[in-house]
Amino acid sequence: MELESKYEVSRVAKFIHSNNFKRIGLQFPDELLKESTGVVRALRNELNENNVKDIGLYVMADTTYGSCCVDEVGASHINADCVIHYGHTCLSPTSKLPAFFVFGKAPIDVSNCANHLCNYALSSTKPVMVLYGLEYAHALQDIIEASTLETKNLCGDTSRIELYYADVMSQSMIPTESSGSSCIANGYCGDDVSRTYRIGGLVWKLEVDRNMEDYSLFWIGPDNSAFANAVLTFNGCDIVRYDATENQLLTDTSQQRRILKRRYYLVEKAKDAGIVGILVGTLGVAGYLSMIHQIKEMITKSGKKAYTLVMGRPNPSKLANFPECDVFIYISCAQTALLDSKEFLAPVITPFEAILAFNRGSEWTGKYVMEFQDLVVSTPSNVENQREEARFSFLQGGYIEDPDSQDINPEDEDGAFALVNLTPKSLQEHGKDQKTMVKGSVKSGVEYFASRSFQGLDINSNSNAPEPFIIGRTGKASGYNHETSEHQI
Repeated sequence: MELESKYEVSRVAKFIHSNNFKRIGLQFPDELLKESTGVVRALRNELNENNVKDIGLYVMADTTYGSCCVDEVGASHINADCVIHYGHTCLSPTSKLPAFFVFGKAPIDVSNCANHLCNYALSSTKPVMVLYGLEYAHALQDIIEASTLETKNLCGDTSRIELYYADVMSQSMIPTESSGSSCIANGYCGDDVSRTYRIGGLVWKLEVDRNMEDYSLFWIGPDNSAFANAVLTFNGCDIVRYDATENQLLTDTSQQRRILKRRYYLVEKAKDAGIVGILVGTLGVAGYLSMIHQIKEMITKSGKKAYTLVMGRPNPSKLANFPECDVFIYISCAQTALLDSKEFLAPVITPFEAILAFNRGSEWTGKYVMEFQDLVVSTPSNVENQREEARFSFLQGGYIEDPDSQDINPEDEDGAFALVNLTPKSLQEHGKDQKTMVKGSVKSGVEYFASRSFQGLDINSNSNAPEPFIIGRTGKASGYNHETSEHQI
């Protein structure tokens, strides 16, 4: 019974039956795979009890990109009608497939949480907005009731404390052609949208004449990517975190806020880039293609070269195969977009940081946008004239000229790996390793790889001709054909 409750088996079965889905992809993160067989068995029994027959259930693991997003690529391999997503999620909108999200039910001491919440609200001079990880959504109503009771016990008057709670956007998601309409979630449509905020699957509406900086934030959950997303997005707000596993309130968010300083440094470094790689970090989040086209157009207009790379989850080894790129832009969901690229050959930035870097005149006001769907790339009309003027580089300590715009073959523009048409002016020195590449020493990516000391398994071969193949052993391992009878067992 605990398994059925934790994974909401009855609700999942109802979702499948009501939409008449026949092929179901069950997406599990690695840490939940051990329970997948039990979930499938319970779901199959629930469907049989409701006389739902001929349903195919397929367990999906080892996602192509981040496990918090719906893996539409993996689902397409089994021709799935929908995906049931289990575990931590960013609730990013899907492109084509319907999805149902099972957040899980993390344990929490409701009374202890309510006590910390009310004490913090009493000490705060601002109203408090309560945000939480989706795994604690099941306990929200209990927390609200306990907080109301705790407030009466502390001060006797609930009006002395202003507490507001975010709602879950929706547990099910069915994409339509009008997915870009004004409706964000049930109860947040029409005029509400202008004052509605959303992050990590949560949604809430502000009071009239108030901005987010007028609120203090109380986060319930672990220090994970969802919390970092909230800290960066609302960096102008006071924020504390309640750790439900340790039952304590943590007020020090300096570690997360220091990330902003490094991100600003990466923006300045990206301004000096001549060749930009666009990393596709999702093939399922709605709007990713539009974002790629907008970023590519912006980079081209700024006089730089852009190349689109599709490689799954990026790591230092993969990106080191493209040393021509001075910076990479990672287009993915908000909770996986922020990569710590200290070990990478070139920095990896977000689409928001790319807009700041490649649009002349853009200034960082402190606002930070993680969701690429919220970005509207607008290139200034005088960008061509501005590019002809010298630009001051904080990293190089002087005025520099951006690379001249080159005539790009339309066929190369549409290619995913068009790094073979680089010009000498496009190749830059990598400051940390002067041996990696010297400006003007090669003319293309192909020539660079050909000039490396290591060119494959045979590093000493000077011939480009293929080696003659060698016939190996034949027969069974217990006795190969060329072996004598006395050696056979």
